[in-house]
Amino acid sequence: MRLQGKRILVSAAAQGIGRASALACAAEGASVVAVDINEEGLASLAAENASIETHRLDVRDRSAIDALAGSVGQLDGLFNCAGFVHHGSILDVSEDDWAFSMDLNVTSMVRMTQAFLPGMLERAEEAGSVSVLNMASMASSIKGFVNRAVYGATKAAVIGLTKSVAADFVKQGVRCNALCPGTVDTPSLRGRIAAAPDPVQAEKDFIARQPMGRLATVDDITPLVVFLLSDESRFVSGQAVLVDGGVTI
Repeated sequence: MRLQGKRILVSAAAQGIGRASALACAAEGASVVAVDINEEGLASLAAENASIETHRLDVRDRSAIDALAGSVGQLDGLFNCAGFVHHGSILDVSEDDWAFSMDLNVTSMVRMTQAFLPGMLERAEEAGSVSVLNMASMASSIKGFVNRAVYGATKAAVIGLTKSVAADFVKQGVRCNALCPGTVDTPSLRGRIAAAPDPVQAEKDFIARQPMGRLATVDDITPLVVFLLSDESRFVSGQAVLVDGGVTI
């Protein structure tokens, strides 16, 4: 098993890519800690795989994060997956919209990494290598998209943060990479489609921007998650890894 003996924490693990990643890591032998604010989703995840340890956690709550870090022990892998997609151009962005998206999409990763990295550094001394994985997007510094002003800005910031952590700690056995998916068929996407004035057309538009002619599934994404959290990627750090179905060819 590719993650045998590793302890990995996944945030936003109640649904979508986070949930699929928690299950994929557990299937590869990892001891998985799954966190989310969605307690019902966590209960469902635990029912699907009883080996997964679940905790309710708001990644915007520093004290709760610090408390969890003190209780779960050293990690071999941290997947910061929580995020929110704001819709609109820069003229549609309020200061509250900006503050919320930056806090959830970027600052939460700062909080989580600050809380868990000290233990990961200790673990790296023993294991040789540990991995931090941050959820970015193809909608970032890689490519601009219509009505993604705040989202693109936050995901570009995630890439910058990722490269900074990678550069600062590469000599201490810490790898840090960003995952940049294309359009993935998740509950979050389905919610955005349903909220559109014409949901049928909205879904067609999302599919049309994928050269492969379909939306990604979570199973298209999780192999890269497992790879970047495993020792197979031991010589990969500071990278924004695209899984976008050819959008940025």
